[in-house]
Amino acid sequence: MKIDDILNLTDGKLQNTPHIKAIESATTFPSKVTLGDLFFAHDNADIASAIDNGAYGIIYEGDVKITDDEIAWIKVDSVRISAFKLLRYVLLSKEADFYLLNPHEMSFFRQITTQKSGITFLSNEWHKAFEQILNSDSYLFVSTDKELLSLIKTPTPILEETAEGYAISDTLFRSTFRVGKYVYQDLKMAPFHLDHLLKVVHLCQKHEIPYSIERIGYTKHFMPLYIDNNLHTVSQGASDKVLIFTDNIEDIVKAREYIRYQTTWVKSIVLTPPKTKVENVDRPYWFESVEQAREILTATHYNYAFVYSLDKDLFKSFEIDKEEYGLF
Repeated sequence: MKIDDILNLTDGKLQNTPHIKAIESATTFPSKVTLGDLFFAHDNADIASAIDNGAYGIIYEGDVKITDDEIAWIKVDSVRISAFKLLRYVLLSKEADFYLLNPHEMSFFRQITTQKSGITFLSNEWHKAFEQILNSDSYLFVSTDKELLSLIKTPTPILEETAEGYAISDTLFRSTFRVGKYVYQDLKMAPFHLDHLLKVVHLCQKHEIPYSIERIGYTKHFMPLYIDNNLHTVSQGASDKVLIFTDNIEDIVKAREYIRYQTTWVKSIVLTPPKTKVENVDRPYWFESVEQAREILTATHYNYAFVYSLDKDLFKSFEIDKEEYGLF
């Protein structure tokens, strides 16, 4: 690609009069630079290494000292935005679909797809996603990062249609449901996650992606652990005391609503980091450490304890059957 074309696509300003007139490829990693490449400097400290590896052009923001007049130095307002402007041009010659999935949809998509060739799960770090797209022959790209996908495609496609299916019976932790002609019995899924699953199944059907619904299981978004009074994990049904780890507030609200109408005998409590607000919970139990959370769980009476935390160490602090809960 000619330097003039790069300037037009990235809205960049050439800071010198280089000898080179074109570049061969582009990258955001100095270690991947080869002779003739354009380097997008998401960290200006990497520029010297990129030049040593043979970069013919540098796109950067801020103030940088020009150390090699033979290569092109292109200044932009935002390296990230400029990189994706170039990427959008490259994508004009590729047949690829992009989808924004919510975190639940992404988890189910990872679980049920049996063949992932041709699918790229985009990193939420823009410089890694740039590399994934530029160097991939995939026909399908998925991400949970709305801002990132908005740089690639506007409007950002989301999953709207669902596969044919409906719930048959359920508990808070197990679901029996029908999808198409088949009934799936007693699978490890909260009933209010069925809509997420049906949207993912439709995506697989639309793009003829092999999938198996039997592969679904608990996810990091809603993970029940049956425990005894000493906080030791036990098998399902061996105790009426359950910890439910979640990484989102919405699932806590939906689960408590389910309990309210389906299992009125259950006493539930909610544990969150300080100053976290949960709808219809006036006094959640706040904790600041794993130890404090365990103290609350030991001293408080409950059947179900919803624990909102993004800290994996809290989940790992319990003796967990790795075959049953192979999350982390």
